[in-house]
Amino acid sequence: MPDGPAPLGADGTALVTGGTGTLGALVARHLVTEHGLRHLLLVSRRGPAAPGADALVEELTGLGARVTLAAADVADPDQLAAVLDRIDPEHPLTAVIHTAGVIRDGVITAQTPEHLATVLAPKTDAAHTLHELTKHQNLSAFVLFSSAAGTLGNPGQANYAAANTALDALAHRFRAEGTPAVSLAWGLWEEASGMTGELGTADLERGRRTGIAPMPTALALTLLDAGLRSDEAALVTARMDLAGLRGRAGSDSEVPAVLRALVRIPRKAARAAAATAEESFADRLAALAPAERLGSVVELVRTQAAAVLGHGTARAIGAEAAFKDAGFDSLAAVELRNRLATATGVRLPATLIFDHPTPTELAERLVEELGITGEAATSQAATVELDSLEQALATLSTADESARALVGARLLDLAARLGAAPAATATLVTGTGGSLDLDAATDEEIFQLMDGELGLS
Repeated sequence: MPDGPAPLGADGTALVTGGTGTLGALVARHLVTEHGLRHLLLVSRRGPAAPGADALVEELTGLGARVTLAAADVADPDQLAAVLDRIDPEHPLTAVIHTAGVIRDGVITAQTPEHLATVLAPKTDAAHTLHELTKHQNLSAFVLFSSAAGTLGNPGQANYAAANTALDALAHRFRAEGTPAVSLAWGLWEEASGMTGELGTADLERGRRTGIAPMPTALALTLLDAGLRSDEAALVTARMDLAGLRGRAGSDSEVPAVLRALVRIPRKAARAAAATAEESFADRLAALAPAERLGSVVELVRTQAAAVLGHGTARAIGAEAAFKDAGFDSLAAVELRNRLATATGVRLPATLIFDHPTPTELAERLVEELGITGEAATSQAATVELDSLEQALATLSTADESARALVGARLLDLAARLGAAPAATATLVTGTGGSLDLDAATDEEIFQLMDGELGLS
């Protein structure tokens, strides 16, 4: 990457879209204080009527810049052309920085063509328009503000990820056509913007699980300068928290695919996940005493709910507290549903926490779905015990004939009680067509019976 300041042309004019927004204002101030630009054209939908616009102009003017505010939809060719016509020919356009964007989050089943168009228009449509109307000018920089959501993904932002992935692709195309384009896929800035100012605890935790940490403004502007000097068409400009991601993830599947070569799950966690996968949750639950089962499921629900919201312990989620009061929104609800479905193996509806609004009520539903009640629970518990018995029999010494004979007789007696074998005191018909009186049988005859009829050796 080339060193030194980016040649933006101090005598030229820089166009900043979304210029009255949080990020646009930060960029405009940076262009004046660090790059020495003296002519700024700040475009936004509301222009001079935007909140804080007058104060921003006053500040930038005090720093020695001449600032023009314009209200326009930069995706509209006619409106943008009218704005560009206002640029003083003595200070021609030399830089375009497109920071504008809109989010319209929602689970994939709630996405509509209108939701997609709302997000695409200020991103890709505007980028097209900006390129078409400025490609014949001698630009030093053409910067597109993209998002790491397009590279790493982010729950609830399928439309936003698609728009930013398209923006990255456009940067490659524009650069191939001779425009010095670069698309910067930003992570989260610490400075709250119009798009991020209303993010809640669950939203921030979802971002952290993609390996992204909030980025100080000074670092973000340093990365902007690095992007301006870069020869690449698209870069991810984000503060990565791979160590934190490694600590939060319990398996490889919880790490974004593109980061799995960089984030290794600790062996202890990987082994624990593998061991859990080998034994179904229903089996583990059935092995518990009936009085303990609901409490165990409640603890599972609380633990997973705490993980969704970024809490370090299940104690942060009350067993009788409403999920909505804990900070759950529709995206967090779907994530909790997915986590519980993975943990239990039960197919669950997306409306799970709305139908069962507390951990205890939700746990009762899971117990019902798992069928760990009454005879079903007893049957599963008995099966678990038989598995343990089978393992114990495999270690029984062949030298201890009396113990083996006693065990064999007990097994026959138990089978007789279930109706799966004749009573042990009766004469047993063997598979060879003969018969054996168990009361009068010798040890050798019982061992032969165990070998032939029960498959024990």
